[in-house]
Amino acid sequence: MFRLAHITDPHVGPLPRPRLRQLFSKRATGYVNWRRGRKHAHDMDLLAALVADLQGQPHDHIACTGDLCNIGLPSEWATSRVFLEALGNPDAVSFVPGNHDAYVRGSLEGLLAACGAWTTDDDGAPGVFPYLRRRGPVALIGLSSAIPTKPFVASGRLGPPQIVAARGMLERLGAEAEPPCRVVMIHHPPHPGGASSGRELKDAAAFMAMIAQAGADLILHGHNHVGSVHFAPGPGGRPVPVVGCPSASAREGGPTRRASYYLYTIVRGPDGFGITGAARGLTEAGLIADLGPVRLTPS
Repeated sequence: MFRLAHITDPHVGPLPRPRLRQLFSKRATGYVNWRRGRKHAHDMDLLAALVADLQGQPHDHIACTGDLCNIGLPSEWATSRVFLEALGNPDAVSFVPGNHDAYVRGSLEGLLAACGAWTTDDDGAPGVFPYLRRRGPVALIGLSSAIPTKPFVASGRLGPPQIVAARGMLERLGAEAEPPCRVVMIHHPPHPGGASSGRELKDAAAFMAMIAQAGADLILHGHNHVGSVHFAPGPGGRPVPVVGCPSASAREGGPTRRASYYLYTIVRGPDGFGITGAARGLTEAGLIADLGPVRLTPS
């Protein structure tokens, strides 16, 4: 049995005041948005309590699917590293970046210079996507959909080389005598229609076509700040659960939007892997508690 935790979109704060020259870019609108609303939507005390609760739950590994940063300031790279260190050492935590981590040109490179250890593949190369990390019966494939975009745009893109490389990884793993449970990590919802226009993964159709051929056992994402489950067709039409988790620091919203993390229990069986999911997070009463199961099979 293997227990995998999924946490996403912490938007670590507080956001320091940028220097004037740092606002001559998309950061200007992002900083205004933070001051007007986002700093109130993302609660750092809640985030700390959620991480403490996660650490109190039995788990073997943590998957973090991006948006550690807010507007990609150099000062945010150090706080992002502190957050990842609070989750666990680089062997115990796997990270992929989100659009806020690549807010402007150079932001992603700066973040990966500080936090690349949490993206290091099994061959020891940091910050190369896709990466492969094998942990017990699980193989984690980390993808980066993080690209810098224009103001008011939050879309992502993988690009053909990354999709081709991911397909090769998934097919090789699936062809092993005893295949591992293949878990794909990505920030943007990877299916067409998974996010609104301007926020979507631009090559979602190409990614889904690849999954239909190569297969996977579980796909984890963030970005929408809402709990969701989609089922993508895998080889032979076998459904692959595509699961989005809420922001780890969101205090406001309904049951699918308040701060949560998901725990997956993965068990190898005679016909493949059985995977069950459970959510823990903020209740309406303001407590962090069990929120019930995450549905991983089509109804």
